[in-house]
Amino acid sequence: MNIPILMYHQIDVPPPSGTPLRGLVVSPGSFDRQMLLLKLLGYRGLSMRDLEPYLKGEKKGKVVGITFDDGYQNNLHNALPILKKFGFTATCYAVSSMIGGTNSWDQGLVAEKPLMSEADWGAWLAGGMDVGSHTRTHADLNELDLVQAREQIADSKRELENTLSCEVRHFCYPYGRFGVEHSRMAREAGYVTATTTRRGRVHAGDDLMTLRRV
Repeated sequence: MNIPILMYHQIDVPPPSGTPLRGLVVSPGSFDRQMLLLKLLGYRGLSMRDLEPYLKGEKKGKVVGITFDDGYQNNLHNALPILKKFGFTATCYAVSSMIGGTNSWDQGLVAEKPLMSEADWGAWLAGGMDVGSHTRTHADLNELDLVQAREQIADSKRELENTLSCEVRHFCYPYGRFGVEHSRMAREAGYVTATTTRRGRVHAGDDLMTLRRV
């Protein structure tokens, strides 16, 4: 069975044509149509938490994973109502030390937008959604030494669990950059899965620490 895991960032009004990384912003109308199409095709949209038994081969069904990177406030305002309308769940990967901040790591590249606050994350969880980790500061793990990388991976899990009072079982590599040592650290930190930006679908038996997305 192959499972697509969808990767989104912002659900918002896209910037003008030609703007760098414009493809990372999907309009609410487009997102609504994409979710409708999945429903019509017979898919169930699932968070990484709800997808776990399918990834492990314990369950079978026509399912698709839905993930959002970075934790933008517009995910709560624009994506959550649509997800709930179709009875879908999703995982949003939070940058643990930047809750209530902005995507300042993109400075000079794309417009800064607000990230979810603690209250926003509470509303996301109350809506039946899942929280994953995206490191402490959206760090490029390949640029860090092993001690720093381990802190980014493990401490973000602890910070999110303490701040949001929820279990954090899923990780996502910032910029999609990682090495073998980082996937090992993610497993040692207690994550069940880790997603990448490598293109492709997931098959039973794939390494859960290097999952591809669409």
